[in-house]
Amino acid sequence: MIHSFLMIGQSNMAGRGYAKEVPPIFDEHIKMLRNGLWQIMSEPINYDRPSSGVGLAASFAASWRLDNAQNEIGLIPCADGGTSLDDWAVDGVLFENTISQARLAQRTSEIKGILWHQGESDCSPEKAEKYQEKFSEIIEALRKELNSPEIPLIIGGLGDYLFHGIFGQYFIHYPLVNQQLEQFAQTHEKCYFATAKDLTANPDGVHFNAHSQRLLGIRYYHAYRDLKNIFNPLPDEDSILEKIYKRSSTKTEKIKLLEHEFAVGNIESKDYLNELKAISQE
Repeated sequence: MIHSFLMIGQSNMAGRGYAKEVPPIFDEHIKMLRNGLWQIMSEPINYDRPSSGVGLAASFAASWRLDNAQNEIGLIPCADGGTSLDDWAVDGVLFENTISQARLAQRTSEIKGILWHQGESDCSPEKAEKYQEKFSEIIEALRKELNSPEIPLIIGGLGDYLFHGIFGQYFIHYPLVNQQLEQFAQTHEKCYFATAKDLTANPDGVHFNAHSQRLLGIRYYHAYRDLKNIFNPLPDEDSILEKIYKRSSTKTEKIKLLEHEFAVGNIESKDYLNELKAISQE
């Protein structure tokens, strides 16, 4: 049985990191939901926009795999860039889509957690003041619909770089949202916070860059695994990331990657057959 996780929120959950800036994560035991079926994960996982890229879910899953070498993990992408908390209201389109995708996933997996990152679109005193109340309604309804009242929820903080970016005037009040997120995690059962301290952004000053997304995913996993809030960067997160990157590929993974390179026209048929033969003989 696949252990699956819902990905919900806005663009920093979907991921906008540049793939060229980090090594890929490819593991035949990390799956993503596509058209109701599981396939081997590749980034972008959450293709909500043409600008989709590296998100936190890949390193979350890879961290999970370090502790669960014999099991499979599945990611259920439902995040949508630019969305506010009101856009995620119960009975709204995004909420209903999430329930639909989750129920498809439940046919062949057990949902073990919810990963949430959202708040950039709610950076005002008025919206921040009502954040916990609205968010609580969404999560309570989501758990009820999934018949999983005890399912853990991991929420992440907003980047401290927001105020200094080129769109900084829109994020003056981001600390208020971070405060609400932290308080929510501290006052609600089965909810844990993962900090964005010391993480950095793409040139837009809004989205975590690819390396920071990798680190944030590790923090999310440790919050989930240890059932505790992560208010400061982990002392060993760089070494964990190095371990993820240095993982040896299986024969199946090598073949799948080779098939991809051939399918997209990066190698000629003769080279494909020669490399396929070499892998098969390993």
